[in-house]
Amino acid sequence: MDHGMDGHGMGGMMMTPPPSSSSSSSMNMGGASSHKKMMMHMTFYWGKDALVLFNGWPGTHISMYILSLIFVFVLAFLVEWLSRSRIVKSRRNDVVSGLMLTLLHALRMGLAYLVMLAVMSFNGGIFLVAVAGHAIGFFIFGSRVFESGRKGSEDPDLPPMSC
Repeated sequence: MDHGMDGHGMGGMMMTPPPSSSSSSSMNMGGASSHKKMMMHMTFYWGKDALVLFNGWPGTHISMYILSLIFVFVLAFLVEWLSRSRIVKSRRNDVVSGLMLTLLHALRMGLAYLVMLAVMSFNGGIFLVAVAGHAIGFFIFGSRVFESGRKGSEDPDLPPMSC
């Protein structure tokens, strides 16, 4: 009896996509339909054959995998930049400032969720570049290493993200 596990100890789970409406009617008539099985990893794995954020991306080509690594790194780096930036300069109009801060918060949360979803691909390389992007972004924008050139100790627009 198959309970969804691949039975090979590879930490993956075989999933069968739901039947389409045309194939479900043929199944009701006693016809057989062919289903593609896709592999969904449930543990970390290494390799370029990953599925990151979009169906079929990055594919099996090494250059597309490297592009996906760069993309996830930049997303994580941008999350750190948005968390510590001072984009809204003037607070004379509270409504406009509030709308700008809301937009920045929504953008930061959207990027953070994209990074989280990319890490949920369970690819070791994707995980490492996401952590590296957050770490380097924090080092540049959040640590005190580069504070000597900053004017004063102004608070960032958005409060820090909590885990």
